[in-house]
Amino acid sequence: MNDEQTTLQLLHQKISVGMDLTFKKLVAYKAKNDGVLVFSDQGKIVKVEAKDIKL
Repeated sequence: MNDEQTTLQLLHQKISVGMDLTFKKLVAYKAKNDGVLVFSDQGKIVKVEAKDIKL
């Protein structure tokens, strides 16, 4: 593995960790404010109450 591949893998890992943390913060904020999150599941819109999401 060369330096460029190693750098890209490290960047990918950091982005993934950041996205995970951001999602957890979003769910916590929405749960605190009785919010709803909207997802797409195979083209269908699904609404989920944030308090029902287990992390």
